[in-house]
Amino acid sequence: MYFFIVSCVLLDKRRHATTQSISVSFNGEHKLTTTFFILGFHHLDYFSQSNINTYKEDSMTTKEKKGHAYTLVLMVTSTAIGGTLQYGFNLAIMNAPTVFIQNFVNETFLERWGIQLGVYELTLIWTFIVSSFSLGGFIGALIAGPMSVRFGRKKTMLLNNVFLLSSSLLALLSRTAKSFEMIIISRFLVGINAGISMNVQPMYFGESAPKHLRGAVSLSSAVFTSFGLVLGQVVSLKELLGSEPCWQYLLASNAIPGFIQLLTLPWFPESPRYLLIDCGDKEACLMALQRLRGCEVQREELDEILQEQNETKGERAKQPWELFTDRSVRWQLITVAVLSSAMQLCGNDSIYFYASYVFQEAGISAGQIQYMAIGTGMCEFTACILCNLLIERLGRRLMLMGGYVLMTGWAIVFTVALSLENMVSWMPYLSMTCIFTYILSFGMGPAGVTGILPTEIFNQTSRPAAYMTAGSLMWLNLFIIGMIFPFLVSGLGQYCFVPFGAVCLLTALYIQMVLPETKGKTLSMITKEFYRLNYRGQVKMDIEGKQAQYQLGEIFHSTAL
Repeated sequence: MYFFIVSCVLLDKRRHATTQSISVSFNGEHKLTTTFFILGFHHLDYFSQSNINTYKEDSMTTKEKKGHAYTLVLMVTSTAIGGTLQYGFNLAIMNAPTVFIQNFVNETFLERWGIQLGVYELTLIWTFIVSSFSLGGFIGALIAGPMSVRFGRKKTMLLNNVFLLSSSLLALLSRTAKSFEMIIISRFLVGINAGISMNVQPMYFGESAPKHLRGAVSLSSAVFTSFGLVLGQVVSLKELLGSEPCWQYLLASNAIPGFIQLLTLPWFPESPRYLLIDCGDKEACLMALQRLRGCEVQREELDEILQEQNETKGERAKQPWELFTDRSVRWQLITVAVLSSAMQLCGNDSIYFYASYVFQEAGISAGQIQYMAIGTGMCEFTACILCNLLIERLGRRLMLMGGYVLMTGWAIVFTVALSLENMVSWMPYLSMTCIFTYILSFGMGPAGVTGILPTEIFNQTSRPAAYMTAGSLMWLNLFIIGMIFPFLVSGLGQYCFVPFGAVCLLTALYIQMVLPETKGKTLSMITKEFYRLNYRGQVKMDIEGKQAQYQLGEIFHSTAL
């Protein structure tokens, strides 16, 4: 995972930059080596001798630059290991011990009160155990915004481990204490952890990454989520922790990534935008940018942050309900709400429910189905990596719309395959293919791109509230789908994926009609495009600088700060 992110950053830098190194000697003691990213002769005035002398004290040697070149990569890895990786991991580890935990609950009731639970009562308690994760995630999404404003992005991620480690301790001791209630509380606490990290981590990444890497770095949240899903499936194998004597250790194993984050994340800087805009600390912002970029701060990037600071000067962080009454962000908020809801209502999580049944119908033995399940997780992981590589080339809008269109098509094919599986011998194999292609389509677009948008279309004062709204809707819809999907299966049978296909089609149409492309654009450019929707029919806002379009690979770089 680490080497994949390093490769993405290095390849992007190699493709985007044309460099020329100039060395200047001062008193024979220090050598100042500055890398100039030259776009034209009209920028050469930035590189005057006086500016070099002014910036001499803050410059770094070539060796130091190379030593800090991987800071952004390491920060992403450290944050995500204890962040969105936990979401995928904690979803996956609950499948293998289902029967073991249900037996534990039954034995606990029998020992305490001498009551043998029936199938209905046992299923109800198990549903409550599973649903407590979604409920915790909903609470986590609500408190993520205030925490990120009060403590900052990095400190919030570190404090978030309190919920995780408490959850792990309760899960580890639940069997010894003979208390299934401890499992419920444990799942609720780890849900809070996942809810906070799913909101704060993309915000932290989006505010820390340079513009030309913003999409790829933010999308790494989805890559680590799918990696956590695969890791959880592997750890849940019967040969590892997925056996009856070890299920409590399986539930507590999520503490290991949390400890890794606690040991590594404190060494990395806070979000530069948070330091400058929220804290007003320009010096700390410059130091954070230098560490994350591995070189001197780009004039254009600092100007963009200063422009956002001026636009939000004197404003406090907004609350979610304030966004609903603010006409200037009306369509941004609607867009985030639609896409966050569609991410859960598209049926991707539900298709895992059908996976075991479809694999069984295709003739795969019960002992091999667990390995096929790992294949589905690897499928989503691979798709997220491909999306990471393509997002800065194809753009957010095309990736999102293409993913939902493909999912619509595969939902139709899957419905046909389920309807004809008793009439045509090879239909179960087509159904199995649909599972993999549906997951691939989801990973190639909605899984990763959805989490990037609030960072790109909201300013600093509205961003935490936007993530609170998006996260709350995501967890609420996950809870709703978990509750109604069994009834969809029993009521609609083989046609249960028709509603999901309809959601995917409507979402694709919405993206086509409303969502502008955000690739490589500053916040002011994106705001001007939404302005036409928010104030349709009124006097248009002056759009000075419209001619200055961002082009992939062009970077302004100067020592004259």
